[in-house]
Amino acid sequence: MPELLEVELYRRLAEGALGRPVSRVSVPDPHCLRHTSPAEVGRALSGEPLNAARRRGKLLLLDGSRATLGVHFGMTGGLVVDDRLAIDRLRYGPGIFAARWVRFEVAFADGGHLALHDPRRLARAELAPDEEALGPDALGVALGDLRAALAVRAGTAGPPLKARLLDQSKLAGIGNLLADEILWRASLRPSRPCGSLTGPDLRRLHSHLAVTLRELGARGGSHTGDLMEQRRPGGACPRDGAALERSVVGGRTAWWCPRHQR
Repeated sequence: MPELLEVELYRRLAEGALGRPVSRVSVPDPHCLRHTSPAEVGRALSGEPLNAARRRGKLLLLDGSRATLGVHFGMTGGLVVDDRLAIDRLRYGPGIFAARWVRFEVAFADGGHLALHDPRRLARAELAPDEEALGPDALGVALGDLRAALAVRAGTAGPPLKARLLDQSKLAGIGNLLADEILWRASLRPSRPCGSLTGPDLRRLHSHLAVTLRELGARGGSHTGDLMEQRRPGGACPRDGAALERSVVGGRTAWWCPRHQR
């Protein structure tokens, strides 16, 4: 499940594609394109090198001389550069790479390539993505920006905390696994209304968000959290041994500890 940490690994891998003239763009599965056509993408990218590889939240941005290509990886999408993978296996992916899953490919004049692959066909590529539709990037987000992302109208309870963390227009990059891990570490219930957070709650959440992203990034991805192996029926809280509860928050499954998450 590519979240911020996985897409950051894809971004680093994509740096190996920079400065190499594009000779051809092929789209074996046009379904992966958003708001554009294979011909338009080819005209925008061919003949010039990619100049920069950026990331905002879970969106990979590849800047060419004439256009920016945005790549959304969906649930099981991945990136290949010159037959190199950034991640050997996603937690809920198939565990292998197969050429039949290539949806979009950029070939370089030197014979190398960059390819988007996805067995579930949920990944997307588009020209000139609306970066401003995304909130601040969760990696390095300031306390004030987090406060603004969780703000609600005066006198209202607001949405559940986990639902707001997953809202990419408010805070970009957090997915289901990271949200559960961060809230578990911060002792905050996923269904707790945003409007109920106190100043200390917010500061604790900000601290744990930063530490969690740093630690899990060093470990290798969103699936390496302390809670991960217990996110299942019969799972127990790694902190206090209480039986974990499963609920649905913001349309996504949440696993949490009823003993210490308030």
